[in-house]
Amino acid sequence: MSNLNVEQIRSFLSVVESGSFTAAAQALGVRQSTVSGHIARLEQALDRSLLMRDTHRVALTPDGQAMVGFARDVLEAHDRLRAFFSPGGLRGRIRLGVSEDCTLSALAQVLARFADRHPSVDLQLTVGLSRALYQGYDAGELDVIFCKRRRGDPRGELAWAEELIWAGRPGFVPDPALPLPLVLYPPPSMTRILALDALDAAGRGWRIACTTGSLMGLRAAVEAGLGIAPHSARVMPPGLAPIPATAGLPPIGEVEFVVLGSGRQHAVATALQETILASTAEIQAVPEG
Repeated sequence: MSNLNVEQIRSFLSVVESGSFTAAAQALGVRQSTVSGHIARLEQALDRSLLMRDTHRVALTPDGQAMVGFARDVLEAHDRLRAFFSPGGLRGRIRLGVSEDCTLSALAQVLARFADRHPSVDLQLTVGLSRALYQGYDAGELDVIFCKRRRGDPRGELAWAEELIWAGRPGFVPDPALPLPLVLYPPPSMTRILALDALDAAGRGWRIACTTGSLMGLRAAVEAGLGIAPHSARVMPPGLAPIPATAGLPPIGEVEFVVLGSGRQHAVATALQETILASTAEIQAVPEG
């Protein structure tokens, strides 16, 4: 099999999606003869017939049907690669929403590299709780969000999953005879839902000691001893410590961090998504000091 050409594959997929060589040529901005030539050379390279042609329609052969899935994967990977490594050719504005949890990581350095690589892109950053970021994305106010996956929402590419643990003031041990005092984000927070579900499943009594809408507020309330909170096991902020296993609290489970964006229709969004996903090991690393 000869080397395959991306533009030939693009022409093939355009013919399939538009239903004709004429429409494909118009969509690609080339002559019909160019599209025909691309298809002929692609079939020659594969040594397979991909399309059945007559005067009324274009139909796929069995090999052509198999080729469609491969073609989409190849073009998506090609477009994502070009967007990621574009040498400053990207232009425009991108509105990124980031979960507060991610501000404890090396994300700032990752975004700085993105800005250096694409100096003509105006990167606007919003930091907030995941629920607010989803609302902003769904309302069209954010182009890309990097946050915890919302329960029941399958969208987004998985960056990683991490364990949640109970965190409290150093030395704090909850009294098993009393309802567990909790410091939580307001509903529909993902960590709140997981924590309450775990306690209810274990039959452990609880009470809401404090509700706060920010990571800073949660840390301050826990450090003050108002209660304990579900928190990432990977990064423990200064002033907080894991509740010892001897306290007998139920495991909370994992939370997934995802990147959700505009996809292939937005080259800048694609490049930013790829930058974040390619840097997950760096972002996950526990900061020194």
